[in-house]
Amino acid sequence: MSLIKAVILIGGPQKGTRFRPLSLDVPKPLFPVAGRPMIQHHIEACLKLPDLKEILIIGYYPTAQIQQFVVDMQNLYDLNIRYLQEFTPLGTAGGMHHFRDQIRAGNPQAFFILNGDVCADFPLEELYNFHMAKGGIITIMGTEATKQQSVHYGCLVTDKNTGSVTHYVEKPNSYVSTLINCGVYVCSPEIFQDMSNVFYARQQNYGGFMNGNNGAEVIQLETDIVTPMAGTGKLYALPVSNWWSQVKTAGSAIYSNRHYLELYKKTHPERLTNAGTRNDGEGDGSLICTIIPDVYIHPTAQVHPTAVLGPNVAISAGVVIGPGVRIRESIILDNAVIRDHTLILHSIVGKGSTIGAWARVEGTPSDPDPNKPFAKMENPPLFNSEGKLNPSITILGYSVTVSAEMILLNSIVLPHKELTRSYKNEIIL
Repeated sequence: MSLIKAVILIGGPQKGTRFRPLSLDVPKPLFPVAGRPMIQHHIEACLKLPDLKEILIIGYYPTAQIQQFVVDMQNLYDLNIRYLQEFTPLGTAGGMHHFRDQIRAGNPQAFFILNGDVCADFPLEELYNFHMAKGGIITIMGTEATKQQSVHYGCLVTDKNTGSVTHYVEKPNSYVSTLINCGVYVCSPEIFQDMSNVFYARQQNYGGFMNGNNGAEVIQLETDIVTPMAGTGKLYALPVSNWWSQVKTAGSAIYSNRHYLELYKKTHPERLTNAGTRNDGEGDGSLICTIIPDVYIHPTAQVHPTAVLGPNVAISAGVVIGPGVRIRESIILDNAVIRDHTLILHSIVGKGSTIGAWARVEGTPSDPDPNKPFAKMENPPLFNSEGKLNPSITILGYSVTVSAEMILLNSIVLPHKELTRSYKNEIIL
């Protein structure tokens, strides 16, 4: 009987700095997108594989920050899910090499590798079948990007007839190809031989001295394993047209939120709140407020019947939304309170934050260019060349209080702030 495993790579607290202040109180891989922690979407995609036996999550977040999530997932899906903590950042392949015995246990026929910071409609079964048919060591899920954007990713050149990768460059200096690496792979166990070769070659170079992060254990999958394998006939790529995005910034979380909500129509329609207008006295009366699809509302949230939510809104546990509130293209995190007649657009409201009545919280969407086919999310730096804040979504960290009738535009607010005046294009430290 064939056996498959999956490995989800989540990095650690030093990473995800562009995701602050949201990653200050919750590890980025557990940030809720469409009402579920980001990597729960990876787990749900893996569960569709018929022969899946185990999911291993590898990273260097302290176990205490991840363990409860793992226990919850095991109980929910009745599957063996484990977190393996690296002792130091080991790179995208170093962690897998370090825990190779756990991955190889049970002699899996193949295993998936999924980067924790991507969101996608993962076509894993298609990828697996392609991999087994080709008989290579690694198969990469690829997607098209624009010529300008492709240089920010790993670029693949393939043989059009066989799908074999003839050339691979990670973040090239000049244009190589518009087919990019999605950070989703299927590998055969032989890959560990390639990792060991890199490890032992490094050890020789270091003369046996292991020095923390400079040691031979730090191995990058993209540059140390994939790049040299191109052109050997062991590396393949499957171009897919499914939706895919990296989540590097908070703006990309809003974008991913929209796509996962849309995906729920197909995968989990029960998670979406009914569309339409509440109709007291008539109809089924099951609608809690006016909904413009797609919207997710946690069962413990309290929403006033006169509120209007959507499109693309996720409301987390314990949130209270007052009369006449209007929210669109936003994520509201646990236990936030939105008072009467407040407007929230293109924003993320942190846990336990309170926004007073008649306030306006608005950001600028950072969606891919709709006029360019294959355009991906841009991840612009926080500041432009003049030192000014680039327009982006508005983010409130946890336990932020915004006074009534204030306006907050394109701003980032760090935790525990109390705002008694309006702000525009500012970071409030």
